Amino acid sequence: MTTENQLRFDATQPLNEPSESDPGSAGMAQASVPAPPRLTPESWTAQPLIDENRQALRIALYLVLMLADIAGILGSFAVGSFIRYGNFHNHDWLQISLAALPLFVISALHNGAYSLPAIRSSWGGAERALSALLGSFAILFVVSYFLKAQQDVSRAAVATGGIVSLITLAVVRRNLAGWLMQRARGRLMATIIITDDTFVPKTRGAMVIDPSQRAIKPEPRNPAMIQRFVQLVDSADRVIVACDDESAAGWAAMLKSANVRGEIFASEAQLVGAVDIGRFGPQRTFVVSSGPLSASQRIIKRAFDIVLTIAILVLAAPVLIGIAIAIKLDSPGPVIFRQKRVGFGNRFFDIYKFRSMAVDASDALGAQSTAVDDDRLTRVGRFIRKTSLDELPQLFNVLSGSMSLVGPRPHAIGSLAGPVLFWDVDDRYAHRHLLKPGITGLAQIRGLRGTALEVDDLSRRLQADLEYMNGWSVWRDLLIIIKTCGVIAHPNAY
Repeated sequence: MTTENQLRFDATQPLNEPSESDPGSAGMAQASVPAPPRLTPESWTAQPLIDENRQALRIALYLVLMLADIAGILGSFAVGSFIRYGNFHNHDWLQISLAALPLFVISALHNGAYSLPAIRSSWGGAERALSALLGSFAILFVVSYFLKAQQDVSRAAVATGGIVSLITLAVVRRNLAGWLMQRARGRLMATIIITDDTFVPKTRGAMVIDPSQRAIKPEPRNPAMIQRFVQLVDSADRVIVACDDESAAGWAAMLKSANVRGEIFASEAQLVGAVDIGRFGPQRTFVVSSGPLSASQRIIKRAFDIVLTIAILVLAAPVLIGIAIAIKLDSPGPVIFRQKRVGFGNRFFDIYKFRSMAVDASDALGAQSTAVDDDRLTRVGRFIRKTSLDELPQLFNVLSGSMSLVGPRPHAIGSLAGPVLFWDVDDRYAHRHLLKPGITGLAQIRGLRGTALEVDDLSRRLQADLEYMNGWSVWRDLLIIIKTCGVIAHPNAY
């Protein structure tokens, strides 16, 4: 069994690859620095308890609902046109439905019409779908009124089609959701109960585990333990911890580091920072986490990233090629270097950057921060760091899905705030990894970048990251990207 010491920092093992320190993502203080932990030991990883095929089943059911909604709306407007004209030769119904459908799908994704609660509660799902459809009708009405568009379209056909579509959507949702739930046969939800020195009888529909048998302890300031815990409960919908009051706060912090609905059997809500009250059978639970983004919000954010990243890459292609040539001519070595960073779900990933230092001067441990007149920088490297152009290859991280355009900046595992490891500054530090790391973020546009010389430097950045996560919207992402253009060249960028 994996021991606790194996799960803590191992100073005897080097990083997988040499890398350069990165002041743009917080940097590390120049001090007697403990080596980062091993990045690939088996003790850091755990096999997920839940089969990921359940997620594929959910997506399939969401697609079935979406296709049924679209077919219902198209058919309803065709019926409205038939009632008005007595035939289907007039194509007003097709124009109106094709205009309404994109608005409907976007609104339905946003309000959770394609989500697990929408499938589990047929009336709740119907209500969300009808709300999205009414919203799309309202937008179409306002746009057509001010633009004076489609004046030749029969209002009777539109009104009839709208009424029929609302009825059709309600009927389809009410019956289809129930049928889908029967077909799924309980495979949509996965609950894990963690019993820490307590006894919970085997419960139907839930997996009961002893954390000591999985080498898991409530250590929210141990990145190895966090990663192992997150991997263990990955893909679970609900994780409930049964423990004594003394360890409740530690388990609450662990749950808040995982992208799951986390609950605790505790006697006092203030022990765990509860945000809601839940129930499991006859027992009350305190809900401590629910994940920062819903499934529909993650889809929207991902689509936003892909569309905008492709556009930026097309426009920036000459710049990328020019920088690559300049680096190659300026000094020997690779154009791109990779560095291990902590990313989404407290997992490691390789971040890409343009190489800015001489190869033989690269800091394998990332222990020495880059100074203003750092002699390790090449001539081209000094320029691309000062203008933040060294970050451009991270656009490929965004395309691969390991990063987002906007989010908390990813840090190296050995990063220090003064003499203190980032992980040891605040129990909430691991919570910032509930979103994909970003090329830019709220902290960056506020000027909170560069070397973290003091603990307060990290605390302010952490607060900005948590603020961003709690108030995410696609419009805020767009605003942060626009404001980033004004801080590309920054005094702390060197």
